[in-house]
Amino acid sequence: MCLSNDSLTAAHEACQRRFVDAGLLIPLGALGLYGLSGRFEDVIERFERLVTKRGAHLNADVMRFPAIFSRDHYLKTTHIDTFPDLMGSVHSFTGKEKDHVRMLDKRARGENWTDELAPSQVMMTPAACYPLYPTAKGTLTADGRTVDLRSFVFRHEPSVDPARMQIFRQREFVRLGTAEQALEHRDYWLKLGQEILLEVGLKAEPVIANDPFFGRGGRVMAATQKEQNLKFELVYPIASAEKPTAITSCNCHLDHFGHSFEIFTPDGHHAHSACIGFGLERIALALFTCHGFDPDKWPAEVKSALEL
Repeated sequence: MCLSNDSLTAAHEACQRRFVDAGLLIPLGALGLYGLSGRFEDVIERFERLVTKRGAHLNADVMRFPAIFSRDHYLKTTHIDTFPDLMGSVHSFTGKEKDHVRMLDKRARGENWTDELAPSQVMMTPAACYPLYPTAKGTLTADGRTVDLRSFVFRHEPSVDPARMQIFRQREFVRLGTAEQALEHRDYWLKLGQEILLEVGLKAEPVIANDPFFGRGGRVMAATQKEQNLKFELVYPIASAEKPTAITSCNCHLDHFGHSFEIFTPDGHHAHSACIGFGLERIALALFTCHGFDPDKWPAEVKSALEL
């Protein structure tokens, strides 16, 4: 069964109302922008501890990144070419007093006062792994490198769907190395990620997927990504059983970032990379959808896994 756009929007609105009425999501005046209750945040923290425990044997380097990163580094990627509709650029006021007066005058007249702002040195982070690659420039060891990341991520796609937030957290395990090392990492985490979700009662099904590349050229890139089985998502029905939500993503980037940031394997080839990304807010939404809004009443095995 295929939902119409109107039916899907209605399902998203109903889902949003349930979470807002339960006090778990706090609307903040723009589509896809929420505060989170203590109960919601506690579930995220407990799930993260489970992920940390299940990934501890990898002895990954641990890095935590902010929601912004260097504009110069951003421009080394192809994000502006492939996802211009999702990016966020940080602009600030850098003028003099007369410029400030002009800006305030424009605001008072209801005009576009943001014309008085100038680009800053930073962009909003579009994926948790993006700030990693500039730090990895150079030659890797033969063992490659595994990194445990978390970051707030921004994507400009305002929506009534509570699972499609404009700013949210990704927890990632990234592998840098040879093509074989990257693919092995992706396939390993696809299986382990599914096991972790099942441990907390979420039967998330893997599906071959593609990124939402922009424009006509993007459709070709999306088809190629699917044909090469580069991206898998683990999906779970949050608002709609007919249109389940991706709550975890496992991706092979080939040597894309190795080229962009001059990362090499010992044999002189550009490094390949792969990652798993857990969408933390989406996983919390899925847990509340699956088990109810009161964690004290969740199944014993789920409470045990999350140490509730």
